[in-house]
Amino acid sequence: MSSEGVTEDCLGWAARDSSGVLSPYKFSRRAVGDDDVYIKITHCGVCYADVIWTRNHHHDSKYPVVPGHEIAGIVTKVGSNVHRFNVGDHVGVGTYVNSCRDCEYCNDRVEVNCVKGSVFTFNGVDVDGTITKGGYSSHIVVHERYCFVIPKSYPLASAAPLLCAGITVYSPMIRHKMNQPGKSLGVIGLGGLGHMAVKFGKAFGLNVTILSSSISKKEEALSLLGADKFVVSSDEEQMKASAKSLDFIIDTASGDHPFDPYMSLLKTYGVFVLLGFPSVIKFSPANLNIGMKTFAGSITGGTKDTQEMIDFCVAKEIYPNIEVIPIEYANEALQRVVNRDVKYRFVIDIENSLRS
Repeated sequence: MSSEGVTEDCLGWAARDSSGVLSPYKFSRRAVGDDDVYIKITHCGVCYADVIWTRNHHHDSKYPVVPGHEIAGIVTKVGSNVHRFNVGDHVGVGTYVNSCRDCEYCNDRVEVNCVKGSVFTFNGVDVDGTITKGGYSSHIVVHERYCFVIPKSYPLASAAPLLCAGITVYSPMIRHKMNQPGKSLGVIGLGGLGHMAVKFGKAFGLNVTILSSSISKKEEALSLLGADKFVVSSDEEQMKASAKSLDFIIDTASGDHPFDPYMSLLKTYGVFVLLGFPSVIKFSPANLNIGMKTFAGSITGGTKDTQEMIDFCVAKEIYPNIEVIPIEYANEALQRVVNRDVKYRFVIDIENSLRS
């Protein structure tokens, strides 16, 4: 079913300027093309990226900005060429909605590395020159390639954070073989990404240590998230006692922090993966070269990994820890994300709170 040429009004919440304050906003979505899926959005996760672009941290925000790239919903229309999805299916959309589909990375299904640049789900420039608008909205139209199957047994509210927080940790963990039972993993930072790294680590059969500056998180980290060990990173004695004890470290911390103390925790051949964007990365070459360690960066994953990760979460019954909120609470939620006052991901109940 295709509705060429017929755009449809969409209701969202948008920021109009760098204050980042969101309020109701009406706009048009493109018509459903032959390869497109029209998704009625039921839930959208709240990510730090929503703060970055609503508040113009990178000085490239294209207002009005409708944020949201952890999208879950239900298919209500499909284009004539679409065979992977049917009306009524549950689907997810992540951080990007287009790419060239022709380069070596697109051909390998790691479209996030597209040589021409993938098109972000919001604040990106789409092929038709329009600015993409995200999941703080009633519906979205997306090429089927960038949509993911969410089995109906898995709650849509829980699925939303998998589309960014989940895949952003899963992808490098798989790529760097952090799925070997019996090995040891350190997780720096215990927010939306960090808590998923702990869950994946345990599901892979790893011995998981949380490295945090915040002792107040210890009890919950061990009992609720199931980590094996908690090390206070600011405690030199605890850090020294953990020297050369970890095979892998995944660093989800967003702010600036020293790296040498963490590098010293890695065993010989250990792998350190950085997911955040600190203003500078500095460590002693000796902490890298001696012990033949690897220091790697990563962003989100490709479409192949994302579907694999969703299926893994379904099979292993892995669910993000979420706080479901109405759209009216979005401004407070974004401020709480900035204040790191969330356990561990906000998810907006779009379906039941976004009203015209």
